[in-house]
Amino acid sequence: MVLGAGMGGLLTARVLTEFYGRVTVLERDALDDAATPGQGAPRSRQPHMVPARCGQIVEGLFPGVTEEMVTSGAHLWAEGELSRLDARVGGRRVTRTGHLPALSGPATLFAGRPLVERLVRGRVRALPGVDILDRHDVDALTWSGQVITGVRVTDRAGRGTCDLTADLVIDATGRASRTPVLLERLGYRRPVEVRLTAHANYVSMPVRIPGGLLHELMFIDMFAPDRPLEFIMARCENDRWNMLIGTVGSAASPPASAAEMFSCAQQLIPPHAVEALRVAEPLGDVALHRFPASLWRRYDRLDRLPGGLLVTGGAVCSISPIHGQGMTVAALGAVTLRDCLRRGPERLPPRQFHRATAKRIKTAWLRAYGMSASIRRTRSDCRWVSVF
Repeated sequence: MVLGAGMGGLLTARVLTEFYGRVTVLERDALDDAATPGQGAPRSRQPHMVPARCGQIVEGLFPGVTEEMVTSGAHLWAEGELSRLDARVGGRRVTRTGHLPALSGPATLFAGRPLVERLVRGRVRALPGVDILDRHDVDALTWSGQVITGVRVTDRAGRGTCDLTADLVIDATGRASRTPVLLERLGYRRPVEVRLTAHANYVSMPVRIPGGLLHELMFIDMFAPDRPLEFIMARCENDRWNMLIGTVGSAASPPASAAEMFSCAQQLIPPHAVEALRVAEPLGDVALHRFPASLWRRYDRLDRLPGGLLVTGGAVCSISPIHGQGMTVAALGAVTLRDCLRRGPERLPPRQFHRATAKRIKTAWLRAYGMSASIRRTRSDCRWVSVF
C-alpha cells in the first residue's frame, strides 16, 4: 500500500508491482486527469523540469513515456546547446554559446508538473493489480505486535471509515507526512529533523508567450550575496511558460500581482525576452508559496522502527523547489526500494532501506546546501542548522 499519489508514490507503486500482486495507492486530494494545477501541489504552477538522471529512471520504469510527454507539448533539451539556457548569477551570464559534450541517455525535459504526473499516473492506473483511490484520509496506522498491518482511512466521498490491510505500507505523502506523529502514538520516537532554514517566499504564475519569439527553454537569474532575489521562467507545454520570483529572508517580500511580477522580471532578463514578455498573456493568478526550510527526516538514524512501514520521497527529504531536486529524490527512492526488494520482500528491514536511501539523498542535500552557501554568508536573517 502506497500513501500519496504524487510522483514519489506513483514511482513507488510501479516498483511494487514487480514484487506484489496487488498495490493500492491512497491519495488525500481529488485527482484531476486534466493537466492543470491541483490544490494539493503548491509547486504545480512553478517552473519545472525533469533532470536527465530522473528522466532516465522514469523512462526505465515506463518505456515510451518521454515521447508521450513530448507529443503532449513538453520540450526536450537533448542537444546540449547552451544558447537555449540563459543562466545568470546576480545578473552576470554564465552560459553563452556552444555545446556540452554529447548527452548520454534521456535529456532534460521541460514540462509542467501536472502534465508529468497525469501521464505517469495514467501509466500506473493501467498496470494490472493497481488501484488508485483519491479523497482518502489516513487517520492511523494499524499494527500487530511490532509490525504495521495497514491503515485506518476515511473516505471523503462519504463512505465512512474502515481499516485496510497490507503486507507493506509506504508513506510517500511528501513534506506534510504524518508518519512522525503516527509513530509517536505507537510508542516510537520521531525521527530527528535536519533543517536548512531560509524564510524563502516564492510567487509563480503561468503565462502564454506567442511561438517563435524566444529560442530559449529557460531563463534563470540565481540568488547573489548582495541580492536575495531569484527569477526563473521556463517552458512548460507548447507556448506556455511558468514564471517564478523568489525572495529569501524574513524581511523580504516577493511581488504580489502580475503587474509587479512583469516589472520585476524585466530587470532580470535580456532585452529580447523583455519584448516577448510585453505580449505575454497571464493564464492564472499569482500564487504564493512559503517555504520556511528544506527538511530531512533522519529515519536512517532511528534505532527502532516497526516492520512493514517505509517512508520515501518528500516525506523523508523536502528540498527548496528552487534547487530542482524533489522529483530526483523521489525517483532515487524508487530505485533504492527496487534494489532492496530484489533481495526478497521478506528480508526488508526498515533500517536497511532508510540507510540506503540516505546515501542517495546526501548528494541532493549537499547540492542544495552548496547552492545556498553564498546567501548563508551574507544574510543575517537566514539560519542553517547542522548540514547532517
